[in-house]
Amino acid sequence: MHISEGILSGGVLAVGWAGTIAGVSYGLRKTNTDKIIQTALISSAFFLASLVNIRTGPSSTHLTLLAPMGLILGHAVFPAVFTALLLQALLFGFGGLLVLGVNAFVMGFASLATYLVFGRMIRKGSWVITMSFMAGAFAVVIAAVIAGMLLMMTDSNFAGAVKVLFIAHAPVAVIEGCVTSFLVMWLKRAAPEFLS
Repeated sequence: MHISEGILSGGVLAVGWAGTIAGVSYGLRKTNTDKIIQTALISSAFFLASLVNIRTGPSSTHLTLLAPMGLILGHAVFPAVFTALLLQALLFGFGGLLVLGVNAFVMGFASLATYLVFGRMIRKGSWVITMSFMAGAFAVVIAAVIAGMLLMMTDSNFAGAVKVLFIAHAPVAVIEGCVTSFLVMWLKRAAPEFLS
């Protein structure tokens, strides 16, 4: 979900950039050279999945693949998200350069949180389909909650827009859960090293 340019206050933009810089720095330190190609591949998938978006007030709704990104990349997810969003802002004007830090923080944090909450359970193999579905839905809900909080921190008059944001992302959470379940089951059979 891309928050549009020119909506957020300077303080919220600063918090978003601080979180993104910290996340990207930490992610780059935790990424070994063996994962660079994998990170680029997953970043490309995220870039493509989120190109088709629908405007919902001050934000937009689209597929994100946040859960699969987090489950595959772990701590390296922030550099992948930031790179994809930077290219989208430069090439297509999605989001914008000033709000890039906030958008990257919203999606990077949701993806990393999904990895931290569900990663071990999915790798161990118990209730994989259910856990994968929950991970996909969880990532979208967390991203929507953070985006809503940042909008409300800017101006409480965004309450109506935040409700629209949540309503618009409810079906996306279900779709993301199904997509995540499918991808995780496929990866467990075809390329289990991606989830290790």
